[in-house]
Amino acid sequence: MFKMLADWLVEDIFGLSTATKFGGAVHFFIYDTTKILALIAVMIFIISYIRSYFPPEKVKMWLQGRRKGVASVLAALLGVVSPFCSCSTVPLFIGFVEAGIPLGITFTFLISSPIVNEISLVMLFSMFDWKIAVLYIIVGVVLAIVAGAIIGRLKLERYVESYVYEIKMGEQAAMEQLTVRDRLSIAKENVIETVKKIWLYILIGIGIGAFIHGYAPEELLVKYAGENNPFAVPVAVLLGVPLYSNAVGSLPIVEALMQKGVAAGTALAFMMAITALSLPEMILLRKLMKPQLIGVFAGVVSIGIIIIGYGFNLIL
Repeated sequence: MFKMLADWLVEDIFGLSTATKFGGAVHFFIYDTTKILALIAVMIFIISYIRSYFPPEKVKMWLQGRRKGVASVLAALLGVVSPFCSCSTVPLFIGFVEAGIPLGITFTFLISSPIVNEISLVMLFSMFDWKIAVLYIIVGVVLAIVAGAIIGRLKLERYVESYVYEIKMGEQAAMEQLTVRDRLSIAKENVIETVKKIWLYILIGIGIGAFIHGYAPEELLVKYAGENNPFAVPVAVLLGVPLYSNAVGSLPIVEALMQKGVAAGTALAFMMAITALSLPEMILLRKLMKPQLIGVFAGVVSIGIIIIGYGFNLIL
């Protein structure tokens, strides 16, 4: 349906040929924009309804008092089904620390939540194949667990700002009982609110992807970001760190890069770096912790992403 719409607009309305660079780029932009926005609207509605059963207070309660191994796995899985945006980092971090949840487990949740995004998982299925989508969610969960365990073992609590331990956020006496109609209304509002927040990033991401698709020299990309360049993955991670987007906005770029011959691991490592190590999130984290802890967090996650990127390149 989306391809037919893109074909009709590009060829019949605009009178362009998809065989040309410009026509191919316009077709890519229209096709991906309509497909992604439709998928996002549907998936946000469904996931928002499910997520209404997983408020931050419940997540915190489920992690309290668990054994470290169980809590780490649970934190990573909860990050998948209850993702929060970077603006939620501050209250979530404070709430977890206040509840006595170990620092490593807190980081496991904060790493898993943006990387293993349920919307991006569905989009990976639609853009590529089930193998890439399943592998992506597995390695994302493993990265969150391992990175959280390493941070926990280093005993870095002294690098959390002292005021965080003094804050008392207060407990919710009883979970609000929502009706089905309430949950559907929340889901609808979340669709509108989320699309308003991310539509610009999506268009920018698709625009970059369309440019790469239409104009980027295939030989150049393959030369510097293909499987034969041993430094392609770390370079992709370094390039991804200062950028700001979410998994949804970066996926069109990943799609265009892979269509041009860039190795899957390199492209996905680039996306993971954007989502897990974005500059705005680092700025938010600075309110809560000292630069030493931010440096360890960024270093551990970066190394993990690089290893994952090389692994993807070997097996795909």
